[in-house]
Amino acid sequence: MQIGIVGLGRMGGNIARRLMRDGHECVVYDRSAETVQGLAGEGAVPAESLDGLVTALQGPRTVWIMLPAGAITEQTIADVAARLAPGDTIIDGGNTYYKDDIRRAAALREKQIDYIDVGTSGGVWGLERGYCMMIGGPAEVVDRLDPIFRSLAPGAGDIPRTPKRESLDARAEQGYIHAGPAGSGHFVKMVHNGIEYGLMQAYAEGFEILERKSSTELPENERFDLNVADIAEVWRRGSVVSSWLLDLSAAALADNGTLSEYSGRVADSGEGRWTVEAAIEQAVAAPVLSSALYARFRSRQDNTFGERLLSAMRFAFGGHIEIPGHSQPPKAE
Repeated sequence: MQIGIVGLGRMGGNIARRLMRDGHECVVYDRSAETVQGLAGEGAVPAESLDGLVTALQGPRTVWIMLPAGAITEQTIADVAARLAPGDTIIDGGNTYYKDDIRRAAALREKQIDYIDVGTSGGVWGLERGYCMMIGGPAEVVDRLDPIFRSLAPGAGDIPRTPKRESLDARAEQGYIHAGPAGSGHFVKMVHNGIEYGLMQAYAEGFEILERKSSTELPENERFDLNVADIAEVWRRGSVVSSWLLDLSAAALADNGTLSEYSGRVADSGEGRWTVEAAIEQAVAAPVLSSALYARFRSRQDNTFGERLLSAMRFAFGGHIEIPGHSQPPKAE
C-alpha cells in the first residue's frame, strides 16, 4: 500500500523503514530536510512540504502523523486535513489524549475524512521487534488499512498461544487490535503506559532495596555484598518477574552497576497523568499507578539508585534522553 508519514523522529522514521521493508510505498515529510533525504536514500518518496506529500499520494489517501502529543500534532492534523478530500484518512500514531481523538474524529467526519488513532508501543526497538498497536476508529477503515498494521506488528513470533483463544480476534496474537471507536486506541495505550509506570517503579524500588543492603552505612553483620547485575540476570532466567523491562535493566546494570551516568530525573510524558485522571473519573482505585506517577515528580528534586534505574529503563526502550553524553540506548542481549 501507499502511505504518507509526517514526523520522522525516533519512531516515525523506523515505522517508514519497517513498512518499506514489507513492500509498502512511503511518502515522507519532516521539518528536517536532512532527515527526509536520509529516508529517500533508503527508498522513501521525499516531500518538501505537506502540499508535496498530499500531491504525491493517490486517492484515497492515508497520512500517518507521528509527532509529540499537543499543539504541534493538533496543528499538523488541521493542516493535513485542509489538503485532503472526502474518503481520505488521517492516522495519529503518537501518544494523544483520547478525548482529543473523539473531538477530532467528530470534526473530520463533517468533512468526510476518516480519523484513526493508533496507540503505538515499541519505542526505538520497533524497527526490528515490530510495534504493538491498539487501534481506534471505524471498523471498515481499519480493515482497509490492515496491510499497514499487519506489516508494522511484531507477529506471533515464538510466544506460546493462549489457550481457548480460537474464537477471539486473531489480530491480537499478531500484536495489534481494533479496540473500538475513535479514541479507544489511545485510551488503551494510555492505560498501558500507566501500568508501565507501575511496573518500572516496582523494579526500581526493589533494586534500590537490594543496592542499599550493600551500603557501608549498615552495620557489617547486617550487610550483604550483593551484585545487582547478577541478580537482574538470574531473574531473567525463569523467574516470575521476568519481562522485557527486566531485560533492559539487566543490560544497563551489566554496563555500569552503579548507573552513575544516569541523572535519575525521570520525566512523565502525559499518559500516566491521564490514566490517574481516568481512574478518578471512573472511581477506580489505582494506588500503585498513582504512586508511580508521584515518584516521577519527586525524582526531579533529588535522585536515588532506583530513580537512576527508572531513567535507564526509559532510555533503553524509548530513547528518552535523560542522561548527559548518551545518544544511543545500551544494547540488550
